[in-house]
Amino acid sequence: MSHPLPLDGITVVAVEQAVSAPFATRQLADLGARVIKIERPDGGDFARGYDTAARGLASHFVWCNRGKESIAVDLKDPRGLEIVRQLVADADVFVQNLAQGAAARLGLDAETLCAAHPRLIAVDISGYGAEGPYAHKRAYDMLVQCEAGLVSVTGTAEQPVKAGIPAADIAAAMYAFSGVLAALLRRGTTGVGGAVEVSMLESLAEWMGHPLHYGMHGGETPARTGVAHAVISPYDAYTTADGGQVLLSVQNDREWRRLADQVLGRPELGGDPVFATNTARTANREKTDAVVAEALARLDTREAISRLEAAGIACARLNSVTDVAGHPQLAARDRWREVDSPVGPLRALLPPITLPGGPEARMGAVPALGEHTDALLKALGMTDEGTAALRRDGVVA
Repeated sequence: MSHPLPLDGITVVAVEQAVSAPFATRQLADLGARVIKIERPDGGDFARGYDTAARGLASHFVWCNRGKESIAVDLKDPRGLEIVRQLVADADVFVQNLAQGAAARLGLDAETLCAAHPRLIAVDISGYGAEGPYAHKRAYDMLVQCEAGLVSVTGTAEQPVKAGIPAADIAAAMYAFSGVLAALLRRGTTGVGGAVEVSMLESLAEWMGHPLHYGMHGGETPARTGVAHAVISPYDAYTTADGGQVLLSVQNDREWRRLADQVLGRPELGGDPVFATNTARTANREKTDAVVAEALARLDTREAISRLEAAGIACARLNSVTDVAGHPQLAARDRWREVDSPVGPLRALLPPITLPGGPEARMGAVPALGEHTDALLKALGMTDEGTAALRRDGVVA
C-alpha cells in the first residue's frame, strides 16, 4: 500500500529570511506541505543576495527554499499586511524569524495569531528568546556560535574557529521543524494548535551537550584539539604518501594492538607501557601521533584505507566538499536529484528522512521572487485590476 507524504494537505505560511526559518520550512515542504513564502518586494529574502554560486543564484537560497511558493508583499502597507492575514487564516502553520518585536508590531506574533485562529500552530524563531537581557540583541549565526561556546571548543590549541557551516541556524531550524511536527500531533489529539518558540542560543547550547557537561561536571574546559579527539588517542587525521589525509579512530586497547601489528608494522607497541592504554596514549599524544603519522606517510590514501579496514580500525578520508559531491556512497544509494529553478535544473540531495512504502520527498522548484504572487492573490479573490493596482503602488511584486 502506497502512503501519501506525511504533510500532504498541510499549509504553511512563512515570513522568513536567511537560514533558520527557511531551512525549517523547506523540510516541511519536502514532506508534502504547501509552503507559502512571504518576501519583500524590494529584493525578497536577503539570502537571495548572499552569492551567485548556483549558476547565478545564491547557494544558501537554493539550499533552503525549494518547493515553496513566493509572494512578494510589503508588510508595512496595510493592504499588504491584510493579504498575509488572509493567507494565515487558511493556514495550519505560521513561521516567522523577524527581528525581535517586529512580528508583534505587525500583529503576526504567536499570541495574537493563535488567539484569532485556535487551530493554528505559530512558530517564533529568535536569536535569544522573547525575554531576558539578550532578547533584543542582534543574532547572526557566528555571533550565536560564540555565545553558545561552540567557537571555544572548535579549532586548534592556538586558534579558536567558527564551525564551517551555520550551526546555530541549522540547530534552530531542526528544533523548529520537529516542534511543528510535535504540535501537529498534539493538534490531532486536542484540536488546538498553539505557539512554538525556538531560539538559536538555546538550540545550539543543547548541541553543546558533551563539552558543556564535561566542563560543568569536570571543572575544566575541554581542550581545542583540531581534528583530533580531546580524550581518545589516536583519533586524528594523518597525511598519506599521495598528499591525502586519512582520519582514524582507535576506540579501545584491543584496536590499538591490531593497529600496531597490522598497519604500523610494529607489534611491540601493542604492549609498550607508553602506548598500551588509551590513558597512556593520550598522555603521550605527540609520540602516539608520530608513530601513526610515520607509518601512514609511507602509504597512499587507498592503501591506508584498505589496511585500516582490514584491521577493523574505523577510518575515513578527509574529503573536500567537491569530494562529497562525488561520494560513492551517495551515488550508490541514489541520493541525488535535480530540482527546477529560475536558471534551470540544479543538483540537490534527497532529504535524509526516508519513508519506505510511500512517495519520494517532494523536491519542488526554487521559486523566483514573487513568482506566485498573482496566483495567490487570485485565490484570495483579488481581481486582475486589483492586483495591477497593488503592483503599481509597490505593495506587491
